[in-house]
Amino acid sequence: MSAAHALRAERIKFTTLPSQWAAPLVALLLTVGVTAAVSAASDPKTVAPDTDPTNGIYYGLLFGHVAVACLGILLIGQEFNTRMISTSFIAVPRRARLYGAKLTLGAGLGLLLGLASTAGSFLAVDATVGLDWSTPGLARSFVAGVLYHPLLVLLCLGLTTMLGNFSAALGLLGPMVFLGTTWLAAIPGIREAGQFLPDRAGLYATHTRTEAGIHYGHWTGLLIMALWTAAAAYGGLRAIRRHQASGE
Repeated sequence: MSAAHALRAERIKFTTLPSQWAAPLVALLLTVGVTAAVSAASDPKTVAPDTDPTNGIYYGLLFGHVAVACLGILLIGQEFNTRMISTSFIAVPRRARLYGAKLTLGAGLGLLLGLASTAGSFLAVDATVGLDWSTPGLARSFVAGVLYHPLLVLLCLGLTTMLGNFSAALGLLGPMVFLGTTWLAAIPGIREAGQFLPDRAGLYATHTRTEAGIHYGHWTGLLIMALWTAAAAYGGLRAIRRHQASGE
């Protein structure tokens, strides 16, 4: 099976399995919906002039990115859970090609989801409390918000492949993305290291203003997340090859 055929097969899996295409839909609804609801309920007069506008823009992402993470887990985790991964290995004997197709699909889905979610959140805030589009760093924030989604999808896809277990990935990555790094950031002594975790660094890239205690710039935050994602993707490739060697 060629790379194009493998990618087409992954696309068909995605469009025909409700649990998979429902994840980005939930992510979009949560991200934009929560942002719109909070913005509509807030009073612009009570917002301090020095408040970072992205706090409101990406408020819904704090909830929606859990569904984004689940998308990455589901793209391969379900096959481990049902043992259909063996059938996929038979259909695409070259494990790297199969894995590459999943990564390509995940990146494409994440990018589309990032565009829709970020644009929707920006427009929701602009329609409710108003948004100064000339704010320095706002364009960079938009780009970072879009790219955060495919990076998170690929990160979770790679880690799930490394674990080789759907339940373990869902039980570990879901709570970690939603609460884990927030807890770590609140613990004295661990806070310094916590800022270098992927989701914390990626979210910092969406800010327009600097934050005390963060030892890197906004673009560097996105780079840190990208490096974590690359490491996870490579780890997943090694895991797929071990499956090939063991015949699993």
